Formats: sequence, C-alpha cells, structure tokens
Amino acid sequence: MTTELKTPQDLDDQALKNVLCEMDISIDGKQSGTMTVEFWPEVAPATVRNFLRYAAEGFYDGKGFHRVIDGFMIQGGCPLGTGTGSGPHGNIPGEFSAEEAYSHQRGVLSMARSQDPNSASCQFFICHAAADFLDGQYAAFGKLVSGEEVLDQVATAPTKPGGEGSTPAGKLTIDAMRLRSRV
Repeated sequence: MTTELKTPQDLDDQALKNVLCEMDISIDGKQSGTMTVEFWPEVAPATVRNFLRYAAEGFYDGKGFHRVIDGFMIQGGCPLGTGTGSGPHGNIPGEFSAEEAYSHQRGVLSMARSQDPNSASCQFFICHAAADFLDGQYAAFGKLVSGEEVLDQVATAPTKPGGEGSTPAGKLTIDAMRLRSRV
C-alpha cells in the first residue's frame, strides 16, 4: 500500500527510506510508462532531501532528459533543457560513496554536477548500465525499483549527430513526478 506524500522535507532519515518517487515519462508526446525510484538517505541524506524538495514542488514536471547515452546513462532535470541550468535552491555539497552497496549500477539514481564536486543542484541521472568508475565522485542516492523498460526506451531513443551524440532527436519528457510513502 502506498499513500501520496506532499512534504517529505520534514521526514527523518529512516522515514525517507519509505519514500518512492514515480516519474511518468513520455517520448515525443506518447506516454512511455513510469519509472519508480527508492532512496538511500543513509548514504546521501542532503542529496535525497534536495531531490525530494524539487519533486514535491513540481519543479521536474514537464522537464526533459537532455542527455542520453545508451549503455551509460540518461540525464535530466535541467531547467534550461541544455545541461547548463541550475535550480532555484542553489548547490548542495557532494555526498560521495565508494561503498559497493551504493555503486553506480544499472538503475542507480545519482546527481549530475560540474567539475566542482559541490556543484550539484537539480540535475540528475539514472545509470543505464554499470558505471562504477563514477563511485566516490558522484552522489548515488537511490535506485529504480520498477520501470527498467522505460529506462531502456529513453536510453535508446534516437540522438542528433555531433558532439558526443547524446542530444535526443525528439522530446523525452518527465510529464510528472509523484512522491509516495510505502507505509
């Protein structure tokens, strides 16, 4: 049983372990499905709270995945849609772990950042495949519990030529995020 959750910021770390985030995704305007993630506040409590704050405020609704690399990751949450924007709540300190239990494996949710380790804001990525070379450098803070087929659809969407070839050719949209409690 799950119940909708509106204000996760006031939850203690143990209660945050019971929060789920459902992301409704569409590709070129056609509903693709839902990815559901759980969180790891025991390793990255400030990162979890930051992400949940943006999700609860509706910040991610209508934003897209602006960078997709099949076999690596999908990145979204940029307010500009370019990978260069930050959110209105500023940056958060990096919470990096090299523990195997929180390794960047398929389905792991992590924060994007610039070269500055304390520059994460609102952008996040979901690993499409193992990327353990990111361990200890990026803040892994959750993992998909359902919706791997949606992850695959987004990660394998056609991209434009040029650069690293990661700019989607079409629209990969986060239609809505909902927070739920498992209890």
